[in-house]
Amino acid sequence: MMLEGKVAVVTGSGGGVGREIAIHMALAGAKVIINDIGASLSGEGQSATPAQQTKQIIEQRGGQAEISTDSVASWDSAGKIVQSALDHFGRIDIVVNNAGILRDQIFHRMSPEEWDSVIGVHLNGSFYMSRHAATHFRKQESGAYVHITSTSGLIGNFGQANYSAAKLGIVALSKSIALDMKRYNVRSNCLAPFAWSRMTSSIPAETPEQKARVEKIMRMGPEKNAPLAVFLASDAAREVSGQVFGPRMNELFLFSQSRPIRSIHSADGWTPEKIAEIALPALRPSFMPLDRSGEVLSWDPV
Repeated sequence: MMLEGKVAVVTGSGGGVGREIAIHMALAGAKVIINDIGASLSGEGQSATPAQQTKQIIEQRGGQAEISTDSVASWDSAGKIVQSALDHFGRIDIVVNNAGILRDQIFHRMSPEEWDSVIGVHLNGSFYMSRHAATHFRKQESGAYVHITSTSGLIGNFGQANYSAAKLGIVALSKSIALDMKRYNVRSNCLAPFAWSRMTSSIPAETPEQKARVEKIMRMGPEKNAPLAVFLASDAAREVSGQVFGPRMNELFLFSQSRPIRSIHSADGWTPEKIAEIALPALRPSFMPLDRSGEVLSWDPV
């Protein structure tokens, strides 16, 4: 019961990784607001059924949960989600920013709408939810954020410029929250899930290589990500903030963050020609390759 007495809001918890996090937080003693608008993977349509199914599972296992079907993608509706925790349970201690949609498209064909809609849910939604909760976290001088990022942003992927930008932006948002709110005993961390869910079901599986990759991902259930989320939200992680983690089957990763990896100095300064002649050959061996996440994490999950 690591979350006994705490109240958690888990966005996008009508299915997949979000549902498993909500269930496990309830099993750990938290009272949970299940937030999900019940839309399709592309953000279309709306139904309370997914959230109701999560609530039923939690209550069948002896937990407490209520439902919010408001969207994270606008300031006012995100405020209603946070307020629902106060209305139902009297406080808020944990925010899990998990809600998301996909509009996969190769970059040179991506429309402004495909860009804006993904940024709106993932990045803006994470800010709106976090900012509304911050008012209450400051007053009580405690609180924990768990933001869901992705290796599409941390490493890279094809056809996901909008999603990748949003997910890497969430890492920067989390680090800023961790820095700004440390004085209030508020922590902020990121979790990059590895799981087969709606968010990964759109991965192409046409070539033999693609099919093999999808088969690996399908073996990774969304429930494998929940224990880390519970830990990061608990008082056991009181000294953990500003970090990026990834659970992959029975592996746990701590991801690096951007730091200088090589430097050279010229006492007379640099010209473009001098950079081409001296700096480029010196720095080139340390260039990062154009990898995708599946190429960096190439071994089979066990």
